[in-house]
This record gives sequence, C-alpha cells and structure tokens, in this order.
Amino acid sequence: MATMQQCATALHTLAERLNELADERLRRLAPDRTIVCRIPDLGASFCAELRDGSVLNISEGNGAAGQVTVTVNSDDLIAVTDGSLELTSAWSSGRLKVDASMWDLLRMRSFL
Repeated sequence: MATMQQCATALHTLAERLNELADERLRRLAPDRTIVCRIPDLGASFCAELRDGSVLNISEGNGAAGQVTVTVNSDDLIAVTDGSLELTSAWSSGRLKVDASMWDLLRMRSFL
C-alpha cells in the first residue's frame, strides 16, 4: 500500500502532465469541474479543480462530493502514474472508477 505522500506526489505529477499536454483546443473543450480522487485503501481523498483545461489546487480532501469522482487504490494510482498500468486498462478492469455525467465523460475523454 502506498503512502499518502506518495499518492499526493502521484496526483501532482499527473496534473503536471495533463497541464503540459492540453493545447488550446482541449482547454476550450474541457469543462470547469471539481474533481475528487478517493483512495479507499487509505481511507482518504484529494480534491482538485479542473479550470480552463488545467488541473489546479490539489489538496487533501474531506470526502466532499465532486462533480467528477475518481476512485482508485493507492498502488494502482502509483502504477498509473509511473506507467506500469495503462489508464484505460485500469478503467476497463474496474481498478479505476470514474463517476461523472455522460456529458462530462465525453468532454474529458480528450484529456485521457
């Protein structure tokens, strides 16, 4: 099981990568949303904002509801970040779950 610090570092790394990849077209298409990443094996969550196509203000959350909620165990979060687990494989196998409206999923798929 990964630590809270490792998960925080992984989320910041993912945010940096996404922010670097987002071009002007993606920035226009991305919805402004509150994102919560739940990590059940640690009993923790992190919150962030998706604003103008950038992931901002990542902080340890209090379990508040987000407009987009991602649920993933700590080891799988680290594996997605270090590239040993493909994001699409994690999602299709149920190791990573995304709870969002269909509209949000369609608009955000360009980021993934």
